[in-house]
Amino acid sequence: MIQVSHLTKRYGERTAVEDLTFTVESGLVYGFLGPNGAGKSTTMNILTGCLSATEGQVTIDGFDIFDQPARAKARVGYLPEQPPLYTGMTAREYLSFVARAKGVKLAALDGELERAMAVTGVTDVADRLIRNLSKGYRQRVGIAQALLADPSVIILDEPTVGLDPLQIVEIRELIRSLGRERTVILSTHILSEVQAVCDRVLLIHRGRLVASGTPAELESRFSSGVTYRLMVKAGAEEARAALEPVAGVADVLASPDEAGRCALEVSVAGAEEDMDERLSFALSDRHIPVLRLEREQASLEDVFLALTKDAGEQPQPKKRRRKGDRAS
Repeated sequence: MIQVSHLTKRYGERTAVEDLTFTVESGLVYGFLGPNGAGKSTTMNILTGCLSATEGQVTIDGFDIFDQPARAKARVGYLPEQPPLYTGMTAREYLSFVARAKGVKLAALDGELERAMAVTGVTDVADRLIRNLSKGYRQRVGIAQALLADPSVIILDEPTVGLDPLQIVEIRELIRSLGRERTVILSTHILSEVQAVCDRVLLIHRGRLVASGTPAELESRFSSGVTYRLMVKAGAEEARAALEPVAGVADVLASPDEAGRCALEVSVAGAEEDMDERLSFALSDRHIPVLRLEREQASLEDVFLALTKDAGEQPQPKKRRRKGDRAS
């Protein structure tokens, strides 16, 4: 659907995007991540035809954004971080103006407006001036204009900013539904949002692509392993003897206390989904009660922080603790 090849954008001596290459497939939601100044907005402005490039090529659905701009732009709906709203218009008037600018025929105009307003939840405020709408509703009107003319690619820059928790849930569900029919690129600083709605992640730093893959793949790829923390009712030697033979266990650290319990830190080489069961069964076979079991692994946030540090300062990803797997 989208092919970006060796894209570079320079402003004088400053390089905002450098030799950026990636492919965006149809029918998926992509999270576009990077710290401030990484080149995200520059890249999105080039993808939407709002900005030229110094070097490189961008094709959308087979059309070159530089050589065939009209046909490429017709396939893109864009919501910038600051929605391009005319606040002196009502929501309906504004959306009608945008639809006509996008080439929607008069005969189809009313139906197109109703569709866009319905899916974004602005029908009830359609005849109110945009200046009188809350920030959340203004954001919804901005998303509605991106959906007009039924584009095959939707690019959203921070689409949930200013929304209340219920609206955030609704917009995330909308993004997921859009991804079943279109290609969606979502730029956001909310990493939990990426995990909630995105199929794949593109992470850039200093204008270059530093990682891509599913959220789970990135967490697994940049994790040095998984650690399980347990509290059992047993002595240190007894607990180690039960767990050390378990396949996949690399190391067991045991710290007993005076109450007859033992805190265990179990390092495993991979991220096998059934490892918690293996550990529980091994302890159960020796009749050792498990009072608590927690699993830690690098989170998407840890990966983001590790990969966007300058070279030579990259820390090892931290590990995320998942509670509630087993408790006393």
